[in-house]
Amino acid sequence: MHVSSMKQDIYSTTNDSDSIADFSFVPNPVFKILDDAVEKYAERPAINFEDINFSYKEFGLLVNKVATGLQALGVSKGIKVGIYMPNTHYSIAFYYGILKAGGTVVNYNPLYAIRELTFQVENSETDILIIIDNEDILSKSEQILNSTDLKKLVICPTKSTPLDIVFDEQHISFDNVIDNDGVYESVSIDPLEDIAVLQYTGGTTGVPKAAMLTHSNVFANVEQFYTLLENVIVDGEEKTLGILPLFHVFAMTVVMNYSFRCGAEILLVSHFDPKIIAPILREKKPTIIPGVPTIFGVIASHPLTKDIDLSYTKYCVAGGAPIPRETKELFEKNTGAKVVEAYGLTEASPVTNSNPPVGVNKTNSIGPVIPGTTIEVINLKDGVSAVATGETGEICFKGPQVMKGYYKTTEETDKVLRNGRLHTGDIGYIDEDGYVFLLDRLKDMILINGYNVYPTQVEAQIHKHADIEECLVVGVPDEKRGETVWAWVKTIDGSTLTDVELKAFLKDKLSLTEIPRRIIFRDEPLPKTAVGKLSRKLLLEQEGIK
Repeated sequence: MHVSSMKQDIYSTTNDSDSIADFSFVPNPVFKILDDAVEKYAERPAINFEDINFSYKEFGLLVNKVATGLQALGVSKGIKVGIYMPNTHYSIAFYYGILKAGGTVVNYNPLYAIRELTFQVENSETDILIIIDNEDILSKSEQILNSTDLKKLVICPTKSTPLDIVFDEQHISFDNVIDNDGVYESVSIDPLEDIAVLQYTGGTTGVPKAAMLTHSNVFANVEQFYTLLENVIVDGEEKTLGILPLFHVFAMTVVMNYSFRCGAEILLVSHFDPKIIAPILREKKPTIIPGVPTIFGVIASHPLTKDIDLSYTKYCVAGGAPIPRETKELFEKNTGAKVVEAYGLTEASPVTNSNPPVGVNKTNSIGPVIPGTTIEVINLKDGVSAVATGETGEICFKGPQVMKGYYKTTEETDKVLRNGRLHTGDIGYIDEDGYVFLLDRLKDMILINGYNVYPTQVEAQIHKHADIEECLVVGVPDEKRGETVWAWVKTIDGSTLTDVELKAFLKDKLSLTEIPRRIIFRDEPLPKTAVGKLSRKLLLEQEGIK
């Protein structure tokens, strides 16, 4: 396939494979997704959050009032506005309102510590922070307001008994922001150049970096995803389960923007809890369920959800981490729904690959590239030449969804955007049908006496044991071998599995080099990111290993 020049008004791609549709789109501001939905689906439900409901017409008016109010607070072209809260309808209203006002959205993880907040506010030059009246969030935000160049806090009410907040020039109430006629000043947006979102990476290596996602990057990825599903999804009829945190790029595109693109209703929840999810699955029947593997694992095994019939769903997609085969099979067996694995990364807005919603799903594959995306597997030694089909190398992409670069970090940008490609740092290969298989992260690869060991491959074999609930494999420094393999596991309740028994189980599944030298059993769950993804970084921090 060939992706046209980034400076053309219309992108068009032609694919050699019949399995991927040709793709073209006209770059537009991200908020056009909402405006088009308001026009097409005015009376359709747009958002259902706890006891709060909006039609598309009602939500469109709210966003316009937010945009008008933000402009009155000084938001204009390029001003950075942070959204720092768990999932609420405010998250979505301010996302689009900021963009309509001309500003740039900066997403903040509500679990951030003061140190992380301070860095991101200063690095992104955030002027205004949008928060809820949560004691912890408000306390941290107040500290940041007093110690950085942050100018204002906009505080949104969530409690029946409001906190004792004194509103002034630096503390603005949500009611004050939307106390207007909703007639905002239109801002001229260059979709190819203007930054819609500063999306920070997880910082798994070194200092976190902000991917500069242009309006066109985000808009394109929504159109690509829409094209992927256009023969499965019926516009104006779907419901999307909003479990994933909206501050994460996966949820931003697949839960929020894509849902509005197809006129779906977002069934939004503040956090993942089977007690909250069960009645939604049973009564409201979402047809689109995006999640990380741990979410599908819990749904498949929790007493409140494991027996719910989900055969009505049209597209359940797992991303954020490889989904263990056992988790996928258990979910499909217990619920009657099919879950497909997809792949993306912050720097690509984020989706690049997905197994098809209908058709062949290959075990352990992230599927072919989505429409409009070119993939190359690059030689690990020279970092330039492409390898042949079936050979292992670094996965690289080209496409209109690829970021403009990292904010204020030219050196880091040059490391990942080379020769017109986005270098992902993931190792894998493409089979003869165009399906991509990931082996591991380049940085996570364990090197033992010159032999490459891929942690995810070891984890996959450990997961085959019926007693394993969670597992993380890490390379630990070793004086003689360079590195050695350690595994941390959490077993199911009541298990008496020992390290000797587990190693014996792995004997015919892994080489001697790959079998963990040490297996550590944990009673508590293994550490996860805010999205629910198992985290090697957090595990090593907990264990004090560098």
